[in-house]
Amino acid sequence: MHEAHFPRRAAIDFYGNGGFRFADMSHRGSILCLPSGIYAWDVSDISGLAPEKLDQLLREAGQVEILLVGTGQDLVPLSAPIKSLLHDHEISHDPMSTGAAIRTFNVLLAEKRAVAAALIAVE
Repeated sequence: MHEAHFPRRAAIDFYGNGGFRFADMSHRGSILCLPSGIYAWDVSDISGLAPEKLDQLLREAGQVEILLVGTGQDLVPLSAPIKSLLHDHEISHDPMSTGAAIRTFNVLLAEKRAVAAALIAVE
């Protein structure tokens, strides 16, 4: 079985009910939006965000200036190890609710900015 991956950047059209809609497709679960595309992301709660869950992002770090982190329904600060990891790779980060992260991601994507998003699905 192949890892779920949409091979280009796309705006997020809808979120909720445990997933997202983008590019006339839908995905159930969390997603990682990177310069190389949109990936299924095995994180359902921000407390489960371990450094290895960002490996794909780190492989593309040179193409990302800012990471928007959709932490679910509410804003939850990132842990010190995650902040340090992103700082070491020169990636600015901004945690916010998933809805706010999607709105910000779509605007920055339309402006052709070097943005990535880690979005935790919400019901």
